[in-house]
Amino acid sequence: MRRAALHLALSAAALVTAWPFLWMVSTAFKGPLEAATPSLGLWPGVWHVENIAETFRAAPFGRYLFNSFLVSLTVSALVVFTSVCAGYAFARLRFPGRGLLFAATLCCMMVPFEAVFIPNFALVSRLGWYNTHAALIVPWCASAFSLFLARQAFLSLPGEYHDAARVDGCGHFRFLFLVGVPLIRPTVVTVALFAFLGSYNALLWPLLVTADDSMRVAQVGLTFFVTDAGIRVNLLMCASAIVILPTVALYFAAQRHFVESALGAGIKA
Repeated sequence: MRRAALHLALSAAALVTAWPFLWMVSTAFKGPLEAATPSLGLWPGVWHVENIAETFRAAPFGRYLFNSFLVSLTVSALVVFTSVCAGYAFARLRFPGRGLLFAATLCCMMVPFEAVFIPNFALVSRLGWYNTHAALIVPWCASAFSLFLARQAFLSLPGEYHDAARVDGCGHFRFLFLVGVPLIRPTVVTVALFAFLGSYNALLWPLLVTADDSMRVAQVGLTFFVTDAGIRVNLLMCASAIVILPTVALYFAAQRHFVESALGAGIKA
């Protein structure tokens, strides 16, 4: 009886969580009038599959998605590289001020994005990067949280691996990329996932540092359907479903590695 009650409660919670997403997908196939009418119904009266094509005709969404993937994948690669290198240095190398520098890095996690928003914009403008891909990528190529995850992963590795590699004449970079990174693959996947999602879902920063449609990303493109004349609800929901689909697929593809990394992040301080 207790197990049945638990399953019922979990099912109800899952339905409540999934309901907004189900409503978004169903509204994406409704007509303009039906979508604008307040309703919690999921089943469209008439299925308008043509809304998908209309979404791409109403705005250059293909270009927006291309920019989003280009920026997010590049940011993910750079964050993985910087986090792995810095995490290995903090975990395995001995140098003066290591503890103080690591503490200062962790303090960066407590600084809200709004506190560095204006300085970052001023720096990007002075470098001549406004309305370029560099403005969308460079400020996010490192992450204190991802560095912390990578450090914890390297600390969890037995020191004998590193000692044996040194005896065989393996240098730091060779050990890092040929031995260390494959052993902490779940953490690397988690870091890449967080970096991709953070960059892909960003709205305020891309909105500020881009001006042309050719440089806009998908999240900014969603604002195209909100005008002074009103909100094109069905097309907005259709565009939102298209935008969210890659992140959902990516999460399910990396779920196993994400769980493994979460379980092992605090093994060794």
